[in-house]
Order: sequence, then C-alpha cells, then structure tokens
Amino acid sequence: MVAKLNKISAALALVCSMPLIAQTNTDATAPAESQGEIEQIVVTGKASGMSGFKVDTSYAITNVSAENIGRLAPKSTAELFTVVPGVWAESSGGVAGANVFVRGFPSTGDAPFLTIQLNGAPIFPPPTLSFLENSSIFRLDETVHFMEALRGGSTPVLSNGQPGLTTNFLLKEGSEVTEGLVKFSTSSYGLRRVDGVVSGEIADRLYVMAGGYISSSEGPRETGFNSEKGHQFTVNVTKELDNGTINVYTRQTDDHGVWHLPVALNVPGVDNDYSQIGPNNRLGKIAYGPDGEEQSYDFGDGRGWNGGITGGTVDLDLTDSWRLMYRFSHIAGEANTFGLVPEGGATTLGNVEGINGPVTGVTSGDTYADDTVVQQIGRWVVMKDIEAFTNDIAFSKTTDNAVFTLGYYATNFSVQDWWSIGNQSWFVVEKGGEALSGIDCNDSLESCSWNYDIDATGDGDTSAFYGAVEYQLNEQWRVDVGLRRESHKITYVVDEGLTGDISKAVDYDESKTAWTAGVNWMWQRNMGVFARINKGNKMPFFDDFRDNYGGFESGDKLIKEVTQYEFGYKWAEQNYSIYLTSFYNEVDGEQFVTRPGVPAEILTTEAMGIEFDANYRAANGFAVNLNATVQDTEIASTGNQVMRQPDWMLRVTPSYGFDVADMYATVYGTLASVGDRFGDNGNTVTLEGYSKIDLGVQLDITQQLKAQLSVANLTDKDGITEGDPRSAGSPNGRYIMPRSIDFSISYTF
Repeated sequence: MVAKLNKISAALALVCSMPLIAQTNTDATAPAESQGEIEQIVVTGKASGMSGFKVDTSYAITNVSAENIGRLAPKSTAELFTVVPGVWAESSGGVAGANVFVRGFPSTGDAPFLTIQLNGAPIFPPPTLSFLENSSIFRLDETVHFMEALRGGSTPVLSNGQPGLTTNFLLKEGSEVTEGLVKFSTSSYGLRRVDGVVSGEIADRLYVMAGGYISSSEGPRETGFNSEKGHQFTVNVTKELDNGTINVYTRQTDDHGVWHLPVALNVPGVDNDYSQIGPNNRLGKIAYGPDGEEQSYDFGDGRGWNGGITGGTVDLDLTDSWRLMYRFSHIAGEANTFGLVPEGGATTLGNVEGINGPVTGVTSGDTYADDTVVQQIGRWVVMKDIEAFTNDIAFSKTTDNAVFTLGYYATNFSVQDWWSIGNQSWFVVEKGGEALSGIDCNDSLESCSWNYDIDATGDGDTSAFYGAVEYQLNEQWRVDVGLRRESHKITYVVDEGLTGDISKAVDYDESKTAWTAGVNWMWQRNMGVFARINKGNKMPFFDDFRDNYGGFESGDKLIKEVTQYEFGYKWAEQNYSIYLTSFYNEVDGEQFVTRPGVPAEILTTEAMGIEFDANYRAANGFAVNLNATVQDTEIASTGNQVMRQPDWMLRVTPSYGFDVADMYATVYGTLASVGDRFGDNGNTVTLEGYSKIDLGVQLDITQQLKAQLSVANLTDKDGITEGDPRSAGSPNGRYIMPRSIDFSISYTF
C-alpha cells in the first residue's frame, strides 16, 4: 500500500500542476442555478430527499444539465457516463450492452456497480444480469432535465443499496407557461431522428410534460441496413398542493441496435469502421436443445429494450417539521440480445478442419480459396423478460439543527430467460462477411465446439429499513450517519440443455447490514473538506447462483462486501469550482466469469485513487472543465491489476461563445485520454491507452431557432476498449466508434 500511495501522490502532483482549464461545466446549469454562478443544487444522496448546494455535500456528485447532454451528443446512455470522474464507461458495443466500471470496483463486464434511477427510483433493482445492464433499458431524449451521478457516499444505505455509482435522471416538468421544442437530427451515417417535447398547465396547479422521439440509422459503423432504430414516449404529470406535490410519469420505449463485439485486430482492413454483421449475414439459423431443434433469427436486432417504466413521487409537508417522501416505480418488458460473437482468432481457410468439398458463400454462392481469412463466429440468442415493482417511503423530522429520517424500501423483481449461445459457424472476415458452406461445422449446426442452452425463471424480493441523521454542530461542522438492514430473497430454477428438467434450483434468504458516516467542515462559506466511511453490500442475483451453484456451503458468502473511505476538498465561487476527492475501497468476494456456464473465480480487490473536477467560466464567453482520475487497483491474491481498469483518465472540455452578426455561436470540444489497461486478471494482455477529440459548434440563429454540428472522434482514432472477454489470449478487441458527424436543428416555442 505504501508503493500505491507514492504512485497516487506523484500523479496528484502532476494533475495539480496543470493549468486550471475546465468546461462549460458538465456540472453546470442544474435546476435553481442562476446563470451567473457555477455552483448548483443537488437532490440525490440525502435520505430525506431534501435538496442542497453541491458545495455543502459530504460526498462526490456530478451534475450534467440537459444543455450539456445535448452538446455532448452521446451515442448511448453509457457514453454520457464518461463525463463522471472515477467512471470508465465502454460504450463501443452500440446503443446497448455497455460496460461501466466505477473507482476500480472489479467486474468482467456489464455494470454490476451501477444503478440508474428515474426521478429518484431505480428503474430495475438488479444492477446487472447476464446480457443486461441498466443503461440498456434507458434512452436519452429531450424529456430529461438533468442527470446526477453519485459515487460511494451514502448510496450503500439508500434506495437499492448500490455501493458503487448511482445515476439519477430527473424528468422535465410542466409549469404555468406553455412551452415546447421540436428537433430534427441527421448524421453522416444516415440518421433520421425527430424529437419533441411540450409542457404546460392543463388545470389549476396541474402540469404536464410530454415528449419523445422516433429514430432510425445504420449506426456509426454503417452496417448496410437500419441497424439502430426505435421510438420512445414519456408523459410526466405533476399536481401542486398547498403542502407539497404529487408526480406520476410513464415512459414507453421500443429501441434496439446492433450489438458490436470484439473483432480480429490482426487482419488488414479490420478497423474501427468494421462490423461483422451486415445484410449478408444478419439472418441465421441455430440448433438448440437435446433434439437439435432449428430456428432462424434476425441478428440485426442486436440488443435493446421494448417495455415501459411507470412511477411517481409523493412529497408532502405533513406538519411544520414532519415530511413524507414516497417514490414508486414499475418496469416490465423484453430486453433481448442477438449477436454474432467471435470464438477465437481469425485464420485462413486452409487451416480449417472438416472441409468436405468446395467452400462457398451461403449468400453469394462464390467459391473461396484456401488463403481466405475466416473466423469462427457464434450466433447467440438471449431472450429476457423482466419485471419489477419498487417502493421507497421515508419520514423526516426537522429540528433547529438536525434532520432525522426513517425509511422503508421494498421491491420484488423477476426474470424469465431463454438462451442458446455458442452455435458457431465459419464466416469470411470482411465487413458483413457471409457464412460458408462446405465445412462440417457449418453444414451441421450441432457439430461445433460448444453450446450453452438454458430456460430459467427467477423471482426476487428485497426489503430494507434504513435510518439517517444529519446534525449541524455549528456553522462550520456537520456530521451525518446512516444505517440499513436489508433482507434479500431469491428463488430461481434453471433447465440447462432445454431438456425439460430442472438442473439447478435455488431458495435463498439472507440479511445484511450496511452503514455510512460522514463529517463536513466548511471553514469558509464556499470552501471545505469532508471525510466519509461506508460499508455496503452487493447482494447476489440470479447469475451469481447459476454460475456458483453448489460452490458454497453458506449463501452468505455470495454477498460481496464493499468498504470505502473518502476524503474530499471543495471550493465553489461565482465563476469557478474545484472538487478533489480521494478514495480507497475494498471489494471482498466479487465473481469473475469468462463465459456463461463456466464456474466463477472469486477474488478480493482493493483500489486507491483521486478524482479531480475543476470548472471555470469567464465573463468573455470562455468556459472550461478539467476532470481527471488517477487510480491503482490490485487483486489481493496475486498483486495484479484488476482487468480493464485504467491507471488514469483525463477529460478537458473548453468552450467559447461569441457574437456572429445577429446570431450567437458557441464552439466547444473535448479531449479525452485514457491510460493502458489489462484485458485479463492475469495481466497478460495489454490494452493500449488512447486519446480522442470531439468538436462541435452551436449556433443560436434566433431566440427560438438553434442549429448544432458535432464531430465525434475527429481524428478517427482506433482506440481499443476491451480485448476478448471469452478468450483473453486471442488477437480480438473492440474498437471505439469511428469518426461521425451529427447535425441537428431545433425550434423552441
């Protein structure tokens, strides 16, 4: 640990020696912020649900306004998370199926330490199931008011007890003024998208906001067909009462896109524009079950979400000192995955075993020679139905110098899974390369190396009592503590092989306690420090039992215990702010699974790091943000670095606004850099760091008409986000998205 401390200290000295250049504030323009100030109001992270200034919080939180979400123009929800210090988000797989890593917390992929909330309630309490992480079922559009991202802090005690990252998306609400927006977007990859939102008063103190989008495109990798398409519609109704508000919303989504996977990095012509899937291979047949039943699927459907989220909030002042906060959320829908997944590296046709005659293309009929580059690709089918109903109620008592909160959180959730993964065939390695015939493995769908077929269903029930006290000792000192007692139940049955018989059955019931304690010292009105310790739990869900069935005598050992320490400095003035947070965490018992059906490796890890977030806004229209993370992760048993966790990350986002004739223009950009990572826990595969530049210009043509042009990955950098999680030694990897140009024009009224 001493060596770690020296490394972190040296990196901190480097970061602090940089000029203070920060953004038009990825944190800027949250609600209730005056246009002349850089400090903002936050609403996430307090048990009572009460809002406060960010500079007064005793935890690390980042805000991103609707305006800045628009400027960032993220291609997916997960891509937005790249603006949060301490977070490494791999969004190279498309609109869904991202991997999100938080402060060195270990993971093989997906996002086990991420919770997404909508208006303060988790959209789906299990943060990750195989082939499903929360960002896959949430789409950004013009109905989002802003996002808050809270790392560590009080999260192990509140809501679903997420010890890692909680991102809370707040919807826009109506007001007495009728207003709206219509926006058309296009791009270099054939995007056609229309967004709209309108809000206003529909009755006395009854307000509504409604909006959504329709979208279709080939995607940045230009697959040759409309591989990313969908629509979404949201309604948010708010009733203002004499003693509070009642809010109800519903959000219906049907959106999906091609699932981009690692490709053969050692083959000429395979770059960040390459996509294995295309018109010649999007349709394919698999064989599954003990009788080899065959079925065709459209693998162009990729990953996505077809379902709805309905929820609401009741926020009432019961008396002068008592307050009620109640949130609920219900989600139901399908989150299916169809993908072409590589199985090992590329080779030439002459090296393939089982050739039984001339090798020809299934689609074209062309004959291929022995020097043709080919790769074994699996047709993976995962069909997943999910449902959850969540309730969170809290009563708060406010005194002259304290707030006492007692709450109850309860949720039940279910999943129905049908998988057939494996299903390998040989394909030509070219963009949209076709499958081949004349090879035993391809001609007989059951003759390839492995398959894993399951039919599974599970139900879960989590309930927790939590309490918190926030006590103001004097004008400078404030302390807060929180405690959570959680009961977690899982019933789960699995039919492996689709034989009709249950091969695994789980009946699990365990309880655990989580807690947090923090102290905040504001020695000046806008300057102070905080310290916090918390101990939380990542409870086991369905995949944990399937991959570790019978592996532990006590189900308690499947619970991952997370201990975190934080120390932060903050300083916020009218036109600049600095937030510096150091952290140390230990995760005991996280599972690593190379592929579904393979037993997990259980590891204990620790991480130490520093997050730096600085913002500056000048009177002449110049603004800039610098956020950086330096961290060191370690697997306790080996001393190796945790897989896919970078040593450092840096984002610099400047902008400059100026008059152009009768119009106003804003030019902005982002330089994002990341250090080397390892593709496996054995640290045998190095993923090289890279830098990416994004540029954009926003033009206010009139007060109501606005145009925006943005260029992502300006230099067309071939950065790698991951290797091959299923075969660490193979020469496969997944590129970041290629250069793309987006243009939009919007009209507000």
